Amino acid sequence: MLQTISKPTELVLPDTERLSLAQTLDCGQSFRWTFQNDGTWIGVVGKRVLWVKEEKGKLLAGCLSRAETDGEMEPFLREYFDLDTDYQKIQRLCGSNPVLKEAAAFAGGIHILRQEPWEALCTFILSQNNNIKRITGLVERLCENFGEPILTIDGRKYFSFPTAEVLASQTEEGLAPVRCGFRAKYVLDAAKKVSSGKIDLDALREIPTQEAMDILMGIKGVGPKVAQCALLFGMHKLDCLPRDVWIGRAMDRLFPEGFPQEVLPIAGVAQQYLFHYVRCYPEILEDEK
Repeated sequence: MLQTISKPTELVLPDTERLSLAQTLDCGQSFRWTFQNDGTWIGVVGKRVLWVKEEKGKLLAGCLSRAETDGEMEPFLREYFDLDTDYQKIQRLCGSNPVLKEAAAFAGGIHILRQEPWEALCTFILSQNNNIKRITGLVERLCENFGEPILTIDGRKYFSFPTAEVLASQTEEGLAPVRCGFRAKYVLDAAKKVSSGKIDLDALREIPTQEAMDILMGIKGVGPKVAQCALLFGMHKLDCLPRDVWIGRAMDRLFPEGFPQEVLPIAGVAQQYLFHYVRCYPEILEDEK
């Protein structure tokens, strides 16, 4: 177990919460967590470097970068891992369709992380036309070059995610160390619009999803998929349904008319279940012989 400045926080996880760290942290919604040989995950959230682990029905967690009391860590963990959302209810809604019922049974440990809105927006701008490994590398280089150093563990340095204000002061040439190519101009446009207040990300939480999408798509290079990812993973708008290649194929093959009406309010969670399911069992997308 990693050494924590203060004693680890323990949260009992009832069966109704069914959080799976492996499914949640490795499903393409966040790119700042790495799995360790001892079964823990290490990640950066804000200015915290955290380790988390599941053990006998509990979520164990500790902050490596600063002392935290249970009174600070417990509400933070419940918020970040979305432990107070009724995922059992979501899975019952998915049960109205046989395919989604199977997907929810297989991947029902996925929770939608409550990430910081700017980080989610910037990350998914970088994600365009990329796989998870490359996205992770881009995010790491962005943080190394423009974030603030937090902690070094066994020679590895951990950095905060750079603010919109810091990135807005850069140029495309300045972003060259990130090696993000054509995405650099999109990151800069987003940073300038957010840092100037032209786009208020916190305010997007309170308005209808389509209106929020339209505002985000006013950023260069932000189309429906990136806008919906930012809203789903950064602002917890669970009705968003981002379509990447896998989900596009799955929807075309399995749901040509779209998800059932009762699933639409939680389409983003259903999409994550389906994504993980078809990624592990791609044969369900093959045409019947």
